Amino acid sequence: MTTLVLALVAGGVVGLFLGALGGGGSVLTVPALIYLLGFTPVAATTASLIIVSATSVTALCAHARDGNVAWRIGGLFAVAGVVPAAFAGAAAGRLPAGVLTGAFAVVAALAAWSMLRPRVVEPRERVRPVAAAGVGAGLGAVTGFLGVGGGFLAVPALVSVVGLRMRRAVATSLLVIAVNSLIALAARAGTGGDPRWELIGPFAGAAILGAWDGRRLATRVSGDVLRRIFAGVLLVVSVVMLIDVVV
Repeated sequence: MTTLVLALVAGGVVGLFLGALGGGGSVLTVPALIYLLGFTPVAATTASLIIVSATSVTALCAHARDGNVAWRIGGLFAVAGVVPAAFAGAAAGRLPAGVLTGAFAVVAALAAWSMLRPRVVEPRERVRPVAAAGVGAGLGAVTGFLGVGGGFLAVPALVSVVGLRMRRAVATSLLVIAVNSLIALAARAGTGGDPRWELIGPFAGAAILGAWDGRRLATRVSGDVLRRIFAGVLLVVSVVMLIDVVV
């Protein structure tokens, strides 16, 4: 199987999970780039930011047309994450590969745990500025450092800290993800080597198309089933990455 086909298949799978679950699918992007397409960890996290930015902006536009985005709340989270995303993005490009791989393995395991937790929807929106700013800063740092969208953290945070309903939390998280990813990408300019656009482009395109199919899949398959499958994949990925670091 050629690398182009692998990029298309991997992008489609990432987009499928992202569209079906509303967050977390982009966590698979970095491992796919490293182990399937031969990217270095630094190059993979930078390329992931490009892919996540394109996918999240596209999905955000679709949710905005439906009126699901809480712009003021999402803006608060996003603004709080701008500086951490920039600093973390700049720092990540200068760290050893093993550190990035090990940190990513831990985040993948946390994402799997998050997917297995029951989600409680609070019907009332209540903004807690200090808490929202703290969580937003943490999300920005994670996005900048590891090149992941952070939807698996943003969605539960928007539900628990602000009290958004799940659909609005998913839509609003895309605003936070898009802003953090773009800021982190700008901070990494010149640190990730020459982008392999011949693979990044098809990967991003397949992810965008896969996200649309994922939204349809979510109407036919139980969300709990999808989350368990995704969590299992992430656990395997995290173990493989940890073994790679140790060995």
